[in-house]
Amino acid sequence: MTKTIRSRFVHGIGEMVEGFVILEMRTVIPPIPLERRRGVYDYLVEVPPTSLKSESARKTVPERGSFTRATPDQRTGVVRRVPSR
Repeated sequence: MTKTIRSRFVHGIGEMVEGFVILEMRTVIPPIPLERRRGVYDYLVEVPPTSLKSESARKTVPERGSFTRATPDQRTGVVRRVPSR
């Protein structure tokens, strides 16, 4: 699997950018040294495949000591709004 990363820094093919290996490089905006302006480059990088977690694994009870917000369905009680004075 691949993805495109845009950068203002020059890297070569085979180098690492943002932790991924560069497969292709394309110049979007060429650099202008007289104006001290950097170029802009698109890098096609190889992304390792990610493992998909099952839905049931995501809906498990969080670990003790893990502070996650409850969804409105998980909260009990009524929220009453007090008018401003």
